Amino acid sequence: MHIAVTADPRIPVPPRLYGGIERIVHMLVEGLVGKGHQVTLFAHEDSDVPCRHVSYGGTDPQRAVDTLRNALSVSRLAVQRPDVIHNFGRLAYLGPLLPLGIPKVMSYQRDPPVSQIQKAAWLAADGSFVVTGCSDHITDQIRPHVPAETVYNGVPLDTYEFRADVSEEAPLVFLGRIAEVKGAHTAVEVARRTGRMLIIAGNVPDEEATRRYFQERIEPHLDGDQIRYVGPVNDDKKNDLLGRAAAFLMPIEWEEPFGIVMAEAMACGTPVIGTRRGSVPEVVEDGVTGFVGDTVEDLAAGAERIGELSRRATRERCERLFSDRAIVNAYESLYERMVSGQFAPTTAPAQSSSA
Repeated sequence: MHIAVTADPRIPVPPRLYGGIERIVHMLVEGLVGKGHQVTLFAHEDSDVPCRHVSYGGTDPQRAVDTLRNALSVSRLAVQRPDVIHNFGRLAYLGPLLPLGIPKVMSYQRDPPVSQIQKAAWLAADGSFVVTGCSDHITDQIRPHVPAETVYNGVPLDTYEFRADVSEEAPLVFLGRIAEVKGAHTAVEVARRTGRMLIIAGNVPDEEATRRYFQERIEPHLDGDQIRYVGPVNDDKKNDLLGRAAAFLMPIEWEEPFGIVMAEAMACGTPVIGTRRGSVPEVVEDGVTGFVGDTVEDLAAGAERIGELSRRATRERCERLFSDRAIVNAYESLYERMVSGQFAPTTAPAQSSSA
């Protein structure tokens, strides 16, 4: 098939530093090319991908003129007529193409603008427009209104080293943006209650509220021994940090659509202990590949029970649901069903949270 993929214009594919969606787009493009598909990617001019790359004319999605320029660029697909158009950028990029019968997939990695999606579905040619969410938490908001299904996010499995065993003194790890909604302070409390070592990694955003949060709620507990902060980490250090952890802590205080770092930890065999928010209950099989709780007491109790969990089962769940192979196969299946006119929203076994 010829598949046209559109990314957000702000960040190159793959990203140099932060860029969760751009990592997913890069993983998908590489996987599709590896399967023999012809791929055209619309993305930031500095993107480096193994396929035809069309640079956007505008890089700021908040500027109306840039959005218009990018939509016009994508609209050339009306002449090129790929088999499928898959949009990870703004819904507006599909605007001129909606009335055409070309199959179009709109993917959301955040809470979806349901009213806009309904308008797009109304304008689209019959059977040509499908929406995906990166978790059931997202897709369930869309399903009542337009055809939709879940395709999880994931990670390139070969990038992460599986470790079947870790030291009895292995630390707990918190890795993410150091902000209150991410729950680093809860991770600190779990470590204090259990007496386990905790390593905190990630950036402190250069904003007054987050700087104050770090200074008041995290920094006073850093002792260089039991609780340590190591700052941001690159991919190599992330692999080592997550792989040597007894468990990864995901004590979020918001409805996070999909925390890719959970899949990164699981690829290393490291179980996840997290709060019952957003996609956490979908990603973590409670009592098998981690523990899901509602309070700091629940998370601390889970940390005390890490020995009951199988690191191999954790890795296998990642392979089955959150690996590059699983994600590319799921999107490829969706494309094939749309092209053949046989699309029906489904949660296939490879994408089921209960699998």
